[in-house]
Amino acid sequence: MKAEEILPILIHQLKNNFMLSEKETELLMAIRENVYRGGYNKTIECFRKANYKYFSEENGLNPYNSVMYCNYLYQTSHILYKEGYTEIADKVYYLNKMLNGVDLFYAIDLPEHWSCEHPLGSVMGRAQYGDYFFFYQGCTVGGNHMNYPVIGNDVTMYSNSKILGKSHIGNNVIIGANAYVKDTDIPNDTIVFGEFPNLIFKQNKNIDKIWK
Repeated sequence: MKAEEILPILIHQLKNNFMLSEKETELLMAIRENVYRGGYNKTIECFRKANYKYFSEENGLNPYNSVMYCNYLYQTSHILYKEGYTEIADKVYYLNKMLNGVDLFYAIDLPEHWSCEHPLGSVMGRAQYGDYFFFYQGCTVGGNHMNYPVIGNDVTMYSNSKILGKSHIGNNVIIGANAYVKDTDIPNDTIVFGEFPNLIFKQNKNIDKIWK
């Protein structure tokens, strides 16, 4: 679908799940060019660079595909927040949690290119995210004693993995399934297994091609 086709679906979902005033509805329609088209374009850019078989530029975004729609809802809530429309951003953020089971808070700065697969139960918290970030189900990024991760480019988190605290993750890194990284520096070109403080590092030969 195109941007103008998805907007009525979003407004309908917001009205059905929250108290959306007439003024808020008018506001959504008035700012749709710079907010909703902006969110749409940012989502398109993410999937343009991803090897995702369900996406084609010709067909645009599918609001009934959870992966595409959770990206779109994050992008939209993030722009609303940046524009100062926090109350509506809250509702779009909450809608994303309800529909897709993922916690992507609008104040978090996800990178220009990011995506996910089966995002249920994942929480992307405060961190510095590098470009081309990807996560699967049950993943967590967050703080430890007010310290937050710095994540490099081309980082993939497999299911139920965690990155917490004062962790510095290099470029081209895979956080293996169920790995628990806390307050640890991970070098470039690494696959990480195990749990802090007994992590195992192996060379990442870049077999997985998530991004083009």
